[in-house]
Amino acid sequence: MAYTVGQVARVAGVTVRTLHHYDEIGLLSPSGRTAAGYRRYDDGDLQRLQLVLYYRELGFPLEQIAAIIDDPAADPAAHLRRQHELLTVRIKRLQEMVAAIEFAMEASKLNIHLTPEERFEVFGDFKPEEHEAEAERRWGDTDAYRESNRRASGHSKDDWLRIRAENEDWGRRIVAVLASGAPADSPEAMDLAEEHRQIIGRWFYECSYEIHTGLADMYLADERFTAHYETIVPGLAAYLNEAIHANAISRA
Repeated sequence: MAYTVGQVARVAGVTVRTLHHYDEIGLLSPSGRTAAGYRRYDDGDLQRLQLVLYYRELGFPLEQIAAIIDDPAADPAAHLRRQHELLTVRIKRLQEMVAAIEFAMEASKLNIHLTPEERFEVFGDFKPEEHEAEAERRWGDTDAYRESNRRASGHSKDDWLRIRAENEDWGRRIVAVLASGAPADSPEAMDLAEEHRQIIGRWFYECSYEIHTGLADMYLADERFTAHYETIVPGLAAYLNEAIHANAISRA
């Protein structure tokens, strides 16, 4: 059976422009054309598109997806096994992300015992209590949440001001490294990724490399975190994500 580009786009949940792009780069070219030159896709093309979308969802760049799919040594069963393995790893990482109390650190009051004046000095116009319910819903049953809550409740105003100053200083330095053109897997960027992990561990909870990479993924998956870093400097969310992953691979 032959399908038009519009039909394929609707079935696959992608745009016609995406399909045109895949055709232009040779990732997914239709098996046929009409006399007028319009694209026509067959069932084999749809199977290939399904593989493309699986790997894209897993975060693979398009060039690498093409290399994987076109590997002559791979068969459909091998692709399914690989996707199963990758998804299993991703699920485990997402489960670890529930322990990502950095969100709670930034968005929950965590029993912070400060006067209104002190809270404004620490948090400014930000109101942590507005996000408390979500933080507890997402992470309230984890050991990391409980540890972070316990430790945060003991922080004084001076502690919170030191935390803010450390984060602001770290932020200025990561922006400078990004602006210098150093790649995300450079020693400078990875050192700052490691420092980021240690700040969390010093003030809130034990942040393993696995949890830290889970946080890094959340910076891209959660639009609020992405927007936070992008308002500092465009590209920072993706850069920090790559630096954290590179640091974990290098040190773990």
